Amino acid sequence: MDDSNQCHSNDADVDKIARAIYIVNRHAKTAPNPKFLYSLKKKALEKLLSEGKAKKIGLHYSNNPKYSQQQSDVLVYAGQYFFHMPPTKEDFQNLPHLGSLNETYRNPKVKMSLSKAKAILQQYVGYHEPNHMKKRKHRNKRTYQKPVFKRLGERYF
Repeated sequence: MDDSNQCHSNDADVDKIARAIYIVNRHAKTAPNPKFLYSLKKKALEKLLSEGKAKKIGLHYSNNPKYSQQQSDVLVYAGQYFFHMPPTKEDFQNLPHLGSLNETYRNPKVKMSLSKAKAILQQYVGYHEPNHMKKRKHRNKRTYQKPVFKRLGERYF
């Protein structure tokens, strides 16, 4: 009885991580500086793959190829979600090529904040955003100074 509980818990964990990856990926597509979000997604997928909790399905032609050259991405299945990630040389040798992306398929919708998704993935992979990449929420705000008015002909200093 304990084993089935453990298995169900692992499935729930994988699904929670997959939902977090989905949110991070969705936000990365429109983020002003997506580098950290994409690296967090990649590290989480790599860890899921290494633990046998995700599976590489095959290769897809990329919708957004670099330099207008044909490019392929690896299709990864985790939880109930499909993701793309950059391929390795071994992927080209070992995985079937699935052709173009099927535009009719959509991952299930997720309601989760980006901050919660990032926290889940950061705890899972042990990778945190470098300080220089974090937005400074409390910048040195200038305090308002009333303008000084002088009579015509007077100097300001």
